Amino acid sequence: MHPVRVHRYHSTDLKKLHCIILVTATDQACGTGGMLSTAYSYLKHYNPSADVRLFGQEMMGQSYAVGLAEMLIKGQNAENFRHADTLKEDCFEGTKMRFLIENPPFGTPWSGKDAKTGQEDAVNAEYAKRFHGRWGAGLPSGGDSQLLFLQSAVAKLDDQQGRAAIIENGSPLFTGGTASGESQVRRWLLENDLIEAIIQMPTELFYNTGISTYVWILSKNKRKERIGKIQLIDASGICHKLCKPLGNKKNEFSPEDRKKITELYADFTENEYSKIYDNTEFIYKEYAVMQPLQRSYSITEDSIQAMLRQGTLKNLWDEIKVAQLEELGTAITGKEQKALDNFYKNKPVYDAILDALQSSVSNQKWFSPDEFMPVITKILSNVADNKIIQKIADGLSVMDKEAVIQKDKKGNILFDKSTKDTEIVKVEEDIDTYMQREVLPHIPDAVAFWEENLETKNPVIRTGAEIPFTRYFYKYQQPTPSKELEIKFNEIDKAVSERVTKLFGGR
Repeated sequence: MHPVRVHRYHSTDLKKLHCIILVTATDQACGTGGMLSTAYSYLKHYNPSADVRLFGQEMMGQSYAVGLAEMLIKGQNAENFRHADTLKEDCFEGTKMRFLIENPPFGTPWSGKDAKTGQEDAVNAEYAKRFHGRWGAGLPSGGDSQLLFLQSAVAKLDDQQGRAAIIENGSPLFTGGTASGESQVRRWLLENDLIEAIIQMPTELFYNTGISTYVWILSKNKRKERIGKIQLIDASGICHKLCKPLGNKKNEFSPEDRKKITELYADFTENEYSKIYDNTEFIYKEYAVMQPLQRSYSITEDSIQAMLRQGTLKNLWDEIKVAQLEELGTAITGKEQKALDNFYKNKPVYDAILDALQSSVSNQKWFSPDEFMPVITKILSNVADNKIIQKIADGLSVMDKEAVIQKDKKGNILFDKSTKDTEIVKVEEDIDTYMQREVLPHIPDAVAFWEENLETKNPVIRTGAEIPFTRYFYKYQQPTPSKELEIKFNEIDKAVSERVTKLFGGR
């Protein structure tokens, strides 16, 4: 079915021509159908002759029954309103929609023990189709299905004219690391220029939650000036208070509020409430930054204790773990008993290593492993094998810029993984420029690594996306001067003292 179709009927005398426009609208989490019903009223208001056809899916039985009755009252086809779980099936596969509106549930799991029966298997089966399915861009974490609904919405929209408005909480904007499903879904949306605007709404706007919510406006038919752009609108303060709260709902939109928000969106200009950015503003690359491996070695009381705190010898003896195992008594399992036996078997080796190190304590410092390894090997060769000796040597070392830069057998510089940091760089910015500005003034010998330079067996996703909405509307507020705070604290202290004195009659 096409989302917009024009039928022409000629009167018998060919003097009148009537055009009927077919408009399809859907809600994949339609509840009792309230949003669809409102959409129907608005569409008929602006075009009374339009043939508006509504489609909806709802998994809750009671809500579905109420919604079905509403659709029948409006003369809609009952077959287009289904009692079904959108995460499990698309009841209107092959039918593209002109409009999509929905408010999917917040924080509802699609996998794990708390998910609805069959959801996880259905989602994974659909994901296996990749972009031939509904969510090929990526799977969000199992605890929240909002980005699944969002991807499904994109799949349902007409490829030429489809538009959607989806209400979500703040989680889909920024949760997840670079390689996470959430990040890759955002990246896909931005790279395919599907996000037209995101509007932050006031808190305490809904009956069952007081949190901030956001309307994602998606479009496959952007106006020319919007192509490659994303508009952020802060409507968090555009509302009116209810005379009496209704559950968590304390705010509402008046007609004037709706007009103001609509104008902010339609005008597509920047001001206090509206910001416009290139899509690439929110896409970034993740670089690993490390310093050359330079470590000095010593055998001192402090370095020995530091080595032990790092857990270098925990495989030989772990006092805390041993105590825990002993407390199990007769409840100990065979595997746990074996672990306990191994600890006691290795305890003499552990003690011998510490005795050897303690007897070799000095103030001497070595500035390369080539200098230190013969020394530590001689000290421990009678009590430990080479593998343990190497671990101990590493544990006795500290980062030291006076030490020799270590290299591999081919002469390549080795880098200290303990200095590894992550730098997030906008996708359009050159890493060398970024390093010169942000890193090298503070760490002159730091080096940035992209995925092909990292020692990983599998390809690593290092490009992601996030939309930290509130950061773009942050307004610095000058903190209250300390002198004013001191005066207020003294006033409060004085008032409390006077009340205590009055309460106890001056005693």
